[in-house]
Amino acid sequence: MAKSLKPPGEGAISTLNSRLADLLASRCENPDWAAAYQQIIGTLHRDGFYEGMIGPGQAFPDFMLPSATGLLVSLREELARGPVVLTFFRGEWCPFCKLTAAALAGAAPRITAAGGRILALTPEGGEWPLRLQQRDNSAFQVLADIDFGVGLAAGLVFKIPPLYRARVQGLRLDLRQGNAAWCLPVPAVFVIRQDGVIAWRFADVDFARRPEPDEILAALARLG
Repeated sequence: MAKSLKPPGEGAISTLNSRLADLLASRCENPDWAAAYQQIIGTLHRDGFYEGMIGPGQAFPDFMLPSATGLLVSLREELARGPVVLTFFRGEWCPFCKLTAAALAGAAPRITAAGGRILALTPEGGEWPLRLQQRDNSAFQVLADIDFGVGLAAGLVFKIPPLYRARVQGLRLDLRQGNAAWCLPVPAVFVIRQDGVIAWRFADVDFARRPEPDEILAALARLG
């Protein structure tokens, strides 16, 4: 069933999700793209994808990943400095992720003032994590989740269905990231307390839906 898309009315405040909805509406004007998009959502819903995701009340697995600037970043060490806002992106190539990254960068000063530390994970390697970080003036650290290790541990990684895979191949995008799999992470955001336990999660198999920065700030505020 086609998704109903309603752009914000005249005079409405342009939120992140209103901008994402506008982008989605423009993409869905192409029936092949719309069919590929619907296949992802339908497949993951039928597979009960949410049941395998890590969630509030659970400890987020510790990790150490390379940053876009060549450092090794440990979740445990970051948590020693304060709560962590951990966000998963599909990649620098994704226009929905670019809009989300810009909104997150805009909210970064408020998130920092609330005590949060932003870590953004992407399955991409090479130059792409740095491009994503530089695009938003290094407002947060971008880490390379090579081979989807952290995404798999969090239950966020899925195999790309055939229609969407054909679309990205047609654009000459190779999402295999150096291995034989064609996978992506579901975009998700976790607010993790200093003891490593997840306090709040936003995850949606619909990659055109993301949390508003104010939702993240509200979750940080509830940590007290």
